Amino acid sequence: MNSNDIRLDLLRKIELNPSYTQRELSRDVGVSLGKVNYCMQKLIEKGLVKLINFGNSSNKAKYIYLLTPYGIEQKSILTYKFLRIKMKEYELLKEEIDLLKKATEEFK
Repeated sequence: MNSNDIRLDLLRKIELNPSYTQRELSRDVGVSLGKVNYCMQKLIEKGLVKLINFGNSSNKAKYIYLLTPYGIEQKSILTYKFLRIKMKEYELLKEEIDLLKKATEEFK
């Protein structure tokens, strides 16, 4: 999984559930907790995500992550790029499958 895929996955998950913990994100994205922590810090630094701390809550460590307007824009751009790559992979696989089908028909 490359960094753009991880970033896109994190942005998607945060958008759906802003109260995700980094541990939950780590498990769901399939990368280490340290990697999620690093990526979240970078997303916050770049202005894609805003971290809100509920300091007055009974759980002092309760945070939520919100996508900023810039974060929503970047998520859209990453989604478009991801889709373009996957469509290209799909077309290549489809061509390969068609060639394999033709090759196996010769043996029938």
